[in-house]
Amino acid sequence: MPAPISNRRVEPAACEAAIAELKLLVGDRLSTAAAVREQHGRDESYHASVPPDAVVFATSTEDVSAVVKICARHKVPIIAYGTGTSLEGHVAALHGGVCVDLSRMNQIVEVNADDLDCRVGPGVTRKQLNEYLRDTGLFFPIDPGADASLGGMTATRASGTNAVRYGTMRENVLALIVVLADGRVIRTSKRARKSSAGYDLTRLFVGSEGTLGIITEITLRLYGIPAAISTAMCAFPTVSEAVNTVIQTIQSGIPVARIEIADELQMDAINKYSKLSLKVAPTLWLEFHGSAASVAEQAGMVQAIAGEHGGTNFEWTTNAEERKRLWQARHDAAYANKALRPGCQVWATDVCVPISRLAQCIEETKADLATSFLPAPLVGHVGDGNFHLTLVLDPNDPKEVAECERLNRRLVARALALDGTCTGEHGVGYGKVDFLVAEHGEAVSVMRMIKNALDPDNLMNPGKIVRM
Repeated sequence: MPAPISNRRVEPAACEAAIAELKLLVGDRLSTAAAVREQHGRDESYHASVPPDAVVFATSTEDVSAVVKICARHKVPIIAYGTGTSLEGHVAALHGGVCVDLSRMNQIVEVNADDLDCRVGPGVTRKQLNEYLRDTGLFFPIDPGADASLGGMTATRASGTNAVRYGTMRENVLALIVVLADGRVIRTSKRARKSSAGYDLTRLFVGSEGTLGIITEITLRLYGIPAAISTAMCAFPTVSEAVNTVIQTIQSGIPVARIEIADELQMDAINKYSKLSLKVAPTLWLEFHGSAASVAEQAGMVQAIAGEHGGTNFEWTTNAEERKRLWQARHDAAYANKALRPGCQVWATDVCVPISRLAQCIEETKADLATSFLPAPLVGHVGDGNFHLTLVLDPNDPKEVAECERLNRRLVARALALDGTCTGEHGVGYGKVDFLVAEHGEAVSVMRMIKNALDPDNLMNPGKIVRM
């Protein structure tokens, strides 16, 4: 596994003093048990895990503020934790310190149906919110696949399958309550849909990965559940023809809700894992939202475009159970990939490029993979130019580790050369921190200035996003 990028820096005596004081504050909501610490030092990524020195289970904003004040006084790092589903080593305690687990802050505080918004605690998961909203006729559309916490989704600026129509967390977070590095509590905005009052602090904290503060409440935009939803699938002779179908669909202004791609290796893995008999060929998943007439019209338009690019077996359904089955297979792709080589691990990486350059990026990536000895299924949210590679490797084989690092570096360099980004939705964590300067140049120094201004002692999730 790649080594963590930072060495432990917290003074052991300071850490012990902070833990003793926290124990008095929260009692049995603090744990130093090895199993609990190990769980909170790793996410679902390939990157090496590093456990914290202690875990505090927070229950309120006031609770988080009190914990942060104690840690700040003793100069002890603080790492926020949601469900541990991140993919770039976001929760590894690289400098030691205290993990603040927010999963018990899972209250849905308020739903304002007339205003199409709600307020939730950071520990609420996306599935929990949508289950709560089901009888209101509303839903929250951001779907990264995993049942992630909304605090974690906000902190990593998550997106997912619905982003092509509904945007990412950036577009759907209206306001935040945040505990800063010194324990102060701020609210970044009101519930109004727009404002010209002051700096946009909400967007500053969306995507900050816990490096500037801990998010303890989120106000989210909601949407009406569509009258009709249809899901379609279509197979293609090559990945390029599938991607060109996506590009033409987007450029034609067809309001598709989801467009996902899977290459032939990914489809084979999905069939084996989910016990399906889908065609083993580059495939598009699509979803259409609207009235019964409009979703039928959208499906027909995309079918015609797909036909121009060699698409076959175009099938679409409005049956809820069938739609759920097909999308569950898509969401289980990571587990399907891991099952390709029992006993091995997966290294998931992602990039995003302008839609007009998506075909070139994927073609060149597929050419790279054709010369590699490692299996690496390709899947992605291509409706907004984002795709993923899942590199399946034996972490104990230095040759395979080196090959993964090479493929990852080439993928990122290719995306940057095409005016794209090193990560479309996974975030930086510590797994992609070395690529940030290549992408942003001098702007990284401005990020560092912001970090220094809000967290001068570098206590908030140190070692992530920017090197200090």
